[in-house]
Amino acid sequence: MKFTKMQGLGNDYVYVNCLEETVEHPAETAVKVSDRHFGIGADGLILIKPSEKADFEMEMYNADGSRGEMCGNGIRCVAKYVYDYGLTDQTQISIETLGGIKYLDLTVEEGKVRQVKVDMGSPILEAEKIPIIGLGDRVLDAPIQADGMEYHITGVSMGNPHGVVFLEDVKNLKIEQVGPLFEHHGCFPNRINTEFVHVLDRQTVEMRVWERGSGETLACGTGACAVAVACVLNGLTEEEVTVKLLGGDLLIQWDRRQDRVYMTGPAKVVFDGVWPDA
Repeated sequence: MKFTKMQGLGNDYVYVNCLEETVEHPAETAVKVSDRHFGIGADGLILIKPSEKADFEMEMYNADGSRGEMCGNGIRCVAKYVYDYGLTDQTQISIETLGGIKYLDLTVEEGKVRQVKVDMGSPILEAEKIPIIGLGDRVLDAPIQADGMEYHITGVSMGNPHGVVFLEDVKNLKIEQVGPLFEHHGCFPNRINTEFVHVLDRQTVEMRVWERGSGETLACGTGACAVAVACVLNGLTEEEVTVKLLGGDLLIQWDRRQDRVYMTGPAKVVFDGVWPDA
């Protein structure tokens, strides 16, 4: 199986061009290739496939083999792949995901994609659609208990479920202990991605993320979008905000007039290779 390892702000995946390759057991393959000791090492596996609804389809799997609806950093890398590897010559493309069709604008320099702006669509705020149970119809700064501690959470779906928790300090957060408590909490029937956020000013926040199925990652694009929406809903920032992640910065804008969220950030190729065990 030929593959390309790519990363967006350190959120790394193994990408396979399924217009040419076939992956028979993608969930099992995702677990094997994601292993950072015995595999390639990644946050998961993303298959680039043909689509009847869009220009391409992105099929993603987390490091534990579970299927993910959407990945903001991953979809930027898909856009770079299809352009840089000659699958399209268009700089405006559409990509089908389980979280809906996304529309992307590619910034090209010297024949290579350097940056991608993604129309991430409208945020979903209804609890039953995220889904979140037991915390009301809309989860806005709602109290929640985890390991005897009370936190406050705001629920947003960007095609996949997110819970945003605002804290005074995220740098010293023991996320490996706290993250699983949210991921497997009874209020989240499909598990949840949890963003722990410290607001720096009206235009800037810093965030760490615990992704369901992968643990802490260096960046999460859909999570950064959910954070921007949660910040606005809680009156903490303006509609355009720089989200500072461990892997770098993303610029997020929630255009409330059109109810669209836009994400702008980089995508990079790490290396190409061949996986012998697929």
